[in-house]
Amino acid sequence: MERPAWAPPGIDISVPSVSRIYDYYLGGSHNFEVDRQAARRAMEFMPGLPKIMQANRAFMRRAVRYAVGAGVTQFLDIGSGIPTFGNVHEIAQAATPEARVVYVDHDPVAVAHSQAVLGNTERTGVVAADLRKPQEILTAPEVGRVLDLSRPVALMLVAVLHFLEEADDPYAAVAELREALAPGSLLIVTHASYQGIPLSEEVASGTVGVYRDIRNPLVMRDAEQIGRFFEGFDLLEPGLVAMPNWRPDGPDGPEGDTTDEDPYAFSGFAGVGRKA
Repeated sequence: MERPAWAPPGIDISVPSVSRIYDYYLGGSHNFEVDRQAARRAMEFMPGLPKIMQANRAFMRRAVRYAVGAGVTQFLDIGSGIPTFGNVHEIAQAATPEARVVYVDHDPVAVAHSQAVLGNTERTGVVAADLRKPQEILTAPEVGRVLDLSRPVALMLVAVLHFLEEADDPYAAVAELREALAPGSLLIVTHASYQGIPLSEEVASGTVGVYRDIRNPLVMRDAEQIGRFFEGFDLLEPGLVAMPNWRPDGPDGPEGDTTDEDPYAFSGFAGVGRKA
């Protein structure tokens, strides 16, 4: 297999990557054939996966704009993935040039491309770290350089918590991050669930099996389990809802984010909480 010029040296391009599969769903070009094969296998069971990812990105943009409107201009985006159009820093800095963003991912391709896109800028940073090890994130020099943790931060855990198994103790990881945040900080979450998917659980579990086969287990949690991640935060209206139902923009809203009628867009949950 020929290594593309954009692929960082040292990575195994024969092993599928969650962030590159996600890039493929969104129509990106930074993925390998092994990623596309895994994505196509997953879509055999759940053909609406690209629509789910589009709804996820649209929610993310609305949540970032909400945060800036609420006076929170610092963002810590964990599990940020490969940069695509409409990244957090683009949305936030379009709303206020003072916005500061740190991207965190453990995929070397995602990290390398984030660094290439951002370059060396004062108000953005990139960290190679894993959500399972919060202290490595919190003590990273780039976090200290870009963010002031004594002031409110929007902690973004968008489409990442469902890749942490119970053995990883994801609730403890979120709690550890929460304790490091100042009052007024926000928690922005999306999470996969069998609830809302326009398929039987038996059929949808085929997609879960594909992710298990590539050693990136996809953990489907219900609304109650996802709600537990917001312990210590006040869940903001409209609560934990399907992604298109979280404060949808009108038809003339920014970037055309509208409530999508495709039933796949209503799979899983999204929510935003504020630390008291």
